[in-house]
Amino acid sequence: MAFTLSHDLSSQTERLRISEIFHSLQGETSRIGLPTVFVRLTGCPLRCGYCDSAYAFHGGRMMSLDAIIEQVQSFGAPYVCVTGGEPLAQRGVLALLTRLCDLGLSVSLETSGALPIGEVDPRVSRIVDIKTPGSGEVERNLWENLPLLTPHDELKFVLVHRSDYEWARDLLREYPLEALCPVVFSPVWESCRPAELAQWVLEDRLPVRVQVQLHKILWGDRPGV
Repeated sequence: MAFTLSHDLSSQTERLRISEIFHSLQGETSRIGLPTVFVRLTGCPLRCGYCDSAYAFHGGRMMSLDAIIEQVQSFGAPYVCVTGGEPLAQRGVLALLTRLCDLGLSVSLETSGALPIGEVDPRVSRIVDIKTPGSGEVERNLWENLPLLTPHDELKFVLVHRSDYEWARDLLREYPLEALCPVVFSPVWESCRPAELAQWVLEDRLPVRVQVQLHKILWGDRPGV
């Protein structure tokens, strides 16, 4: 009874600032194409030059964990992606992730790689960025996160141009990051053509997955998809 009371009080008082919750197809990572509920948190301490979710830097609405979970469950999808902004900037997201896992959902977390991931529930698939020079935030990479990664996680490089690709390629040649977890290369559409990126990867025989953002192909660059 004491545990139940404690849990109830926590769920009533813990709140997160939410930008949007929506049902769509996962457009990235190894889960690409799967029907997924996205929980986008408000706020991010980074300002990457290519950010496609800058609308989530501000605004949003405060929601209790119970209300968030109720909305997630209303879609009836087995996959949930918690994203941002930078979701780890709100401490309460750790409890949300655990509760989603407790429901038997398959949960992924998209994070910038600038904040510690060690306290994230191990059942969560952590999609961790490595910021390239072209992002304007390369100094924010928290390299201490890398030893914490498992095959259940993924590393993502968003590439602005050829020099970003070469930077990432050289990093992989020096440190075999693919031994930690799958590695994804994703092009910034306005400046790095997907076909060119694919050719570079083939020429250099890199052990990475090249991905394009499926949701942008299907619906364009807009919120809620």
